[in-house]
Amino acid sequence: MDDNGKNKHDLTLLASATAGVMDCLKRGASRRDILKVLMAGGMQAALAGSLATSAASAYAQTPRRGGKLRVGSDTASVSDTLDPAKQANKTDYSRGTMLYNGLTSLDASLTPQPALAESFSSKDAKVWVFKLRRGVTFHDGKPLTPADVVFSLMRHKDPATASKAKTLADQIDSVKESGPNEVTVTLVAPNADLPVIVGTFHFHIVKAGTTDFSTGIGTGPYKLKEFSPGIRSVVVRNDNYWKPGKPYLDEIELVGIGDENARVNALLSGGLDLVANLNPRTIERIKGSSGFAVLETQSGAYTDLILRKDIGPGSNPDFVLAMKYLMDREVMRKNIARGHAVLGNDQPIDPTNRFYLAGLPQRQMDLDKAKYHLQKSGVTGKVPMVCSVAAMYSVDIATVLQQTAQRIGLELELKRMPPEGYWANQWLSNPVGFGNVNPRPSADVLLTQFFQSQAAWNESRFKSEQFDQLLTAARAEIDIGKRKQMYGDMQTLIHEQAGIGIPMFLASLDGYSSKLKGLSPIPLGGMMGYSFAEHVWLDA
Repeated sequence: MDDNGKNKHDLTLLASATAGVMDCLKRGASRRDILKVLMAGGMQAALAGSLATSAASAYAQTPRRGGKLRVGSDTASVSDTLDPAKQANKTDYSRGTMLYNGLTSLDASLTPQPALAESFSSKDAKVWVFKLRRGVTFHDGKPLTPADVVFSLMRHKDPATASKAKTLADQIDSVKESGPNEVTVTLVAPNADLPVIVGTFHFHIVKAGTTDFSTGIGTGPYKLKEFSPGIRSVVVRNDNYWKPGKPYLDEIELVGIGDENARVNALLSGGLDLVANLNPRTIERIKGSSGFAVLETQSGAYTDLILRKDIGPGSNPDFVLAMKYLMDREVMRKNIARGHAVLGNDQPIDPTNRFYLAGLPQRQMDLDKAKYHLQKSGVTGKVPMVCSVAAMYSVDIATVLQQTAQRIGLELELKRMPPEGYWANQWLSNPVGFGNVNPRPSADVLLTQFFQSQAAWNESRFKSEQFDQLLTAARAEIDIGKRKQMYGDMQTLIHEQAGIGIPMFLASLDGYSSKLKGLSPIPLGGMMGYSFAEHVWLDA
């Protein structure tokens, strides 16, 4: 046989062998089994080993259908909900992306992509037209219609709904059906970020007229099988999902476990396949255990010291400044977050955001200034400070603050609350405490939800007419330079006047079994921005 003939023969053998390998993998054969088959067919050992390894690796990256995924989130509350408008924690968001879809979804760069709306457009950022995707059905078989979208968006404006996104929905003037598969949204004032807003968790689309959300009927990749608030949720694959081939899993069980050690132990013992929100101290334990890995997502998440300006010592601006000057941010970044964070500056826009104000002078720990403002405030005696493992790192941050405060004669009394019920009963309620803010898809959404004067989640009750005016003006400003200046002015106002101390922006750290495939970072939060459910699969 000449060289050309030999090459053709080798290529034919290789093609046949490759097809045979992939067929073996589909039947569950191991790499050793495949190697035996190839060598029995006359292939040299080196080539057979290379082909077996390459094929196994390629096949591992091919999504596989089937299997049950067990997930441990870090929040659990009896107030857990199936109503998208009332979702308030990571477990709610994760469950919501299993059951529902929005008009848009946010990709790894937080750019809005078509979802239930196959297209969206506007000529003036005030009137927006959304063309709905055809052939989409709810879990009960009902087709998606414009009426469902009108209802889903407008219900946020009704105070009786008690929507967590009411301050965002207040921008909407009207939502109307403008065609057989078309909806037109008219805003009170222009907002170039509307496609981002409707891609967030609270604006998931539900059936028109829904008042009972106990069945979780949506258009999402999974259907509800079981829901026990504060305990667990079970969902099963929606075989009629509008995205071809998705989802991959048969079933997902989602449990809320507030204790991080319990989550990690459940992962390493094989009881869970994916767990949220690891402490950096745990990372080496995970990485040092065979068959497990860590997903790190850099984002704008932060844990903040909350000093309410309407009650307690926070009503005195000098006390607020004293507490901010007590923060040793670099020590917290290095020793608490173990470097998995970047420094914060008492305003909520992180350095990765295009509107971050880099020129704002960094507030440093200054005991002389802290003591000066404390004495000027007249605050004496013990000051209770509420913290909980529910708010990531808050116990550690509080402990560092307590130790530093002693150096200026301030006694901070730590009150450690259990994670169960913290967000429902403690957050927003205490004069001095801690919050934990998940990443938001845009500066406008973040500032609107947490710092606008009337926002339900305005943690420190910061009220500024100037801030509110800037926020509204920035939405309509198409000149990026001018818009950046407005956001810079807002960051300065928060830095100087709000009762919020932000020592650092945190990376999300999730632990998972190596058999779980398809995970990748999305900076909206951990576990792929809480949207892992339709993207991941289990490798046999």
